[in-house]
Amino acid sequence: MEAKPYVTIVLPCYNEQDHVLDEVERICRAMDGSGYTYELLAVDDCSSDQTLAKLREAEPLYPQMRVRAFHRNGGSGTVRRIGTHEARGEIVVWTDADMTYPNERIPELVRILEKDDSIDQVVGARTSEQGSHKFLRVPAKWFIRKVAERLAGQSIPDLNSGLRAFRRSVSLPYLRLLPPGFSCVTTITLAFLSNQHDVYYLPIDYSKRAGKSKFGFISDAYRYILQVLRMVMYFNPLKVLMPPALWLVGIGLGKGVVDVVRYGFYLTSNTIVIFLSGLLIGSLALLADLIVRSRGE
Repeated sequence: MEAKPYVTIVLPCYNEQDHVLDEVERICRAMDGSGYTYELLAVDDCSSDQTLAKLREAEPLYPQMRVRAFHRNGGSGTVRRIGTHEARGEIVVWTDADMTYPNERIPELVRILEKDDSIDQVVGARTSEQGSHKFLRVPAKWFIRKVAERLAGQSIPDLNSGLRAFRRSVSLPYLRLLPPGFSCVTTITLAFLSNQHDVYYLPIDYSKRAGKSKFGFISDAYRYILQVLRMVMYFNPLKVLMPPALWLVGIGLGKGVVDVVRYGFYLTSNTIVIFLSGLLIGSLALLADLIVRSRGE
């Protein structure tokens, strides 16, 4: 029986025909020289070009590569979720096939996990932004990251890097939370941080992508913000709901004092609405926190 590999690399491929084999060769060359046993799971996400044909053609040349083909487009999050479920390795690596990430450094990420048992995930933290709409992406991603840091209670140098390595056993309870799109990387980051799993950030270079970007600025930025709030609500709802509840209660009490002085022990309707809204949101926060703590996860 074939021994299980130590590392599984999940590579989503969607319309990458012009460079996918260059990426496969780069990954395999780095892993072959690392001394780690590995498998490369290349998943074609129902490409409309010749990506799958090129992967099938190259499969015999790379014994460690397994090619899997989706019959409909599921998104990179779906690829990564299914790939992690099917992974045979103890360490799972996520990366992209668009030549943006320094995949020759994958063994370095794996080595950090191997040498330090206290670290459960290593993220390649990008030192530059090379995407399209850079003048919009940079401030938007900074804002989303700061919201995530505030809610997670710790610094996050790169919230949505596509290059990361983590322990498969630790990730399994969180895979069902992964959305189908790009925000899956945000989800796995916040899931680990919210459950006190140590995450190490390794600075990496980030290159201009090959081919056409699949990232939609407005739609995907909205999903990122929504996913950040959803994940923190899932693990720590008090951080989302209690601050506005306390503010509303405080404003209601302050306005109530003003009403008493101004109108002689008469409370205006908007004062009552503000105060009761704060109480309702606070009660919802406590109920949500009780549900989270009773899950037993």
